[in-house]
Amino acid sequence: MTAPEIARELEVSVRTVYRDVEALSAAGVPVYADRGPAGGYRLLDGYRTRLNGLTAEEASSLFLAGLPGPAAELGLAEVAANAELKLLAALPPEPRSHASRMRERFLLDVPGWYRSADDVPHLGEASEAVWDQRPLRMTYRRWGSQEVERVVHPYGLVLKGGSWYMVAAPPGGSPRTYRVARILTVETLPGRFTRPEGFDLGEFWRAYAKEFRERMYTAEAVIKLAPGLESLLAYTMGQDVVGAALAAAGEPDPEGWTTLTVPVESITHARWLLLRLGAGVEVLEPPELRALMCEAVEELAKLYG
Repeated sequence: MTAPEIARELEVSVRTVYRDVEALSAAGVPVYADRGPAGGYRLLDGYRTRLNGLTAEEASSLFLAGLPGPAAELGLAEVAANAELKLLAALPPEPRSHASRMRERFLLDVPGWYRSADDVPHLGEASEAVWDQRPLRMTYRRWGSQEVERVVHPYGLVLKGGSWYMVAAPPGGSPRTYRVARILTVETLPGRFTRPEGFDLGEFWRAYAKEFRERMYTAEAVIKLAPGLESLLAYTMGQDVVGAALAAAGEPDPEGWTTLTVPVESITHARWLLLRLGAGVEVLEPPELRALMCEAVEELAKLYG
């Protein structure tokens, strides 16, 4: 069909037809133009659309994004499994094969090593309140085992490193973050709240995580690191922290030792972290951290004779 014929059929302008055909072509639909008096736009013979236009790689990514563990914690295990089966059955052969191989060969395991996922008995109630915009009254255990009662409007849930966090705000207040495993009791209140206009859960969490990291480090330590221990220090204190410290460090001394300034949560916490590196690290400053390291070494010497 020619562009004017398509425009009349769809009751749009010819300019719109040109634009939409170009967009279809860019999206991978095999539509092309024959020039000349008998020409027009043509769709490749035998072409059929895939489910929602999904490519094999796009379909595979959907199955990689499926997390059975978190879905089960949210009470959606059976629903997620049924949706996956339906999507798999609806896919054409090639994307179906890609998706099946993806599910067979890749697994996402969220919790970190040497720790299990949190016990979250009230996650289902929290997720329902988030979805339905229902207020919650909860008893919450703060750090230090202090229990408090809060009425909150839950805006969203975040899974971070195997732990669930609820982003919620007291009525009329600013959003805060609550660890779902620390919710002791919960009651869904009548009525519905209105989400703040423009609130973006992803943006809030990124800003919160950045502020948390900055707030976590309350002191600095100046250390000398033996050559070859950069990876071990990064494993101990965090890749971002050590990477930034190494980038700001000067050249190693003649023996290969590098002087670094690293942020630490506290002097006491830094002692236990740096002891992991044994004789591969020397604390230069602050004096109180160096004294704690000496004290620990003396205690170890007494213990081992």
